Amino acid sequence: MARHPYGPQARKKARNRTYTVLALLTVVVVIAFMYGPFGADAEDKSKAPENNSGIDPNMGADVPDTNNTIVAFEPELFEPNIATLSATEDIEPEPLPEVVNMTEPEPNLPAVAIKVETFSSTEPNPEADTLIAEAAALINQGSSGFLEARQILNQTLRMPLSTKQKEYVKAQLSELSNRWLFSRNILPGDPLCETYRVRPGEVFETIGRKHKVPYEILMEINRISDPLKLQAGQSIKVIHGPFHAKVSRSTFKMDLYLQNTYVRSFTVGLGKPGRETPTGLWRLRPGGKAYATVWRDPDTGKLYQPEDPNYPLGSRWMALEGLRGEAKGREGFGIHGTKDPDQIGMAGSRGCIRMYNGEAIMVYNMLVDGLSQVEVTD
Repeated sequence: MARHPYGPQARKKARNRTYTVLALLTVVVVIAFMYGPFGADAEDKSKAPENNSGIDPNMGADVPDTNNTIVAFEPELFEPNIATLSATEDIEPEPLPEVVNMTEPEPNLPAVAIKVETFSSTEPNPEADTLIAEAAALINQGSSGFLEARQILNQTLRMPLSTKQKEYVKAQLSELSNRWLFSRNILPGDPLCETYRVRPGEVFETIGRKHKVPYEILMEINRISDPLKLQAGQSIKVIHGPFHAKVSRSTFKMDLYLQNTYVRSFTVGLGKPGRETPTGLWRLRPGGKAYATVWRDPDTGKLYQPEDPNYPLGSRWMALEGLRGEAKGREGFGIHGTKDPDQIGMAGSRGCIRMYNGEAIMVYNMLVDGLSQVEVTD
């Protein structure tokens, strides 16, 4: 006997087909919400637009922020950015920055005029990371750990480092220099600084010469503005010099060292094409330092007095004499301030090393003529 087309079995099959269709529709809707225009991927894309710059967004810490340039020194002042401390006071460190932009443009100087230091190594050095972490732990102990941290970081700076590692190490050493060098504080056992008792008849100049540093830096770190106030029997802080400098032509950077210990960096201007600053080893010429000196333009023969509005040497002059490499036997070159601060970080001089006027004063107060060496590299 034939089944009725609308009988119980037919209705059962129809219900099964309906359930199957509904199940398939449910799966499609779930997939649409997961991967379609309403899913989590779409929400993430709205929050993070596609990066077409070619720059890894996770590498932002390596890119200096030129809009947050730190101005550390005024043109005629030399004040470290920490409180004045006595020789017996302990120092508790503030958090140290990961990256410090050491360029110091004068007001309204366009950031594009400053060239940023780069390094050839891009791969992080795991051994350096271990040393950096060890130094950070010592710094967190307070002043008792500063000397060992300085030694470890200075050793790390000589290793192959990534850009981020090298910038970080320099930032830490620079910040530490504010605490052990540019203050009246003396860390126990520091081979670079110590207490000195003034002898009868001694003046700052003779004490500085004895310790191979300019007398100006001794007056500054001891907060003594009048040299006549120095008295026999007085205890002052002295530095065991000399200071030296290393200049990189490719990065327009000058790194300053006390003996072999890194202190801090400065952005400089160097020789323009055809008149490049010669590489090699230089020394500050004996008697070659001057607050201001008459200068004759070698191209035009025009004589400039320090009071002239277009006087090109700025705040200080430090004459150099060549000892080795391309520099050997060369004269007429020097480190000096400038009337053209917009050319710092660029190749625009006749071969001299230009500095911002405030930083030229700072370096003048640390480099000693006849002793301090300046190495210029590519």
